Amino acid sequence: MASWEGKSKGNKLGYSIFIGTLRYGGVLPAYILLRFVAAYYFLFSYSSSRPIFQYFHTKVGYGWWRSLWSVYRNYYVFGQVLIDKVIVMSGLSNKFTFEFEGEQYLREITTAGKGGIMLSAHLGNWEVAGHLFTRLQTRINIVMFDGEHERIKKYLSSITGERNVNIIVIKDDLSHIYAINEALSNQELVCMHADRFLAGNKTVNATFMGQEASFPAGPFLLAATFRVPVSLVFAFKETNTHYHLYATPPHAYHGRRRQGVELAVQDFVRELEGMVKKYPEQWFNYYDFWEQPKNN
Repeated sequence: MASWEGKSKGNKLGYSIFIGTLRYGGVLPAYILLRFVAAYYFLFSYSSSRPIFQYFHTKVGYGWWRSLWSVYRNYYVFGQVLIDKVIVMSGLSNKFTFEFEGEQYLREITTAGKGGIMLSAHLGNWEVAGHLFTRLQTRINIVMFDGEHERIKKYLSSITGERNVNIIVIKDDLSHIYAINEALSNQELVCMHADRFLAGNKTVNATFMGQEASFPAGPFLLAATFRVPVSLVFAFKETNTHYHLYATPPHAYHGRRRQGVELAVQDFVRELEGMVKKYPEQWFNYYDFWEQPKNN
């Protein structure tokens, strides 16, 4: 899939400016600065604006002008959640409030003594949710592509400090599978996105927002193979200072692995579509999500 290469936009200077603004001016000046940054991407980043416009226009069903305005709003909200992530993870003083709908389901998983999997997507603010999950009093393992530039990651680490989570990096030698197995064997939680994949990865197809789309097979294969409880988790920004977190009742995908994969995909896509319709401006996949990969 040529449209996503496992990397995020941005550079060290951009992060430095925003973090400096946060330190010495607070959240409001950072949000004001963000309006200009969002306008820049809106005007000059055609490669990302085009697919997100098509998403609003053809999938969400907005008219032409509302879709255009929503592209700008999407960039602005995306910038907000990035700023919020730094604030929450670094412990800077803030007025954020959180509503956690379904936290009891995650506690059921942790007390069952089997470990569990949490699936999410590039929708809302997963980083805020992941940071708050530390109150579940179990180790959190986040599985991710190692697509960020090393200099930016090291710079952010120096600002936010050590994260109270374990990062499992997806590698070609499949060593991440052994790390996931070890985490689940230790009755820990494993978190991963289930909406993006790199070119050449195995995928599964499902009807999403009225059109067939491809999803990475890996997260669903893991759910069907390890047969541990799986919960779908999302976090959304509802106001400048309030987040709403969701977790679904845990479900274990027993039976034949192929059948388990199909059921897991169906459950994930159904929940994802419901959340996208509820929070359409917080969909942060800036490429043609419905384009079919060549290996399918």
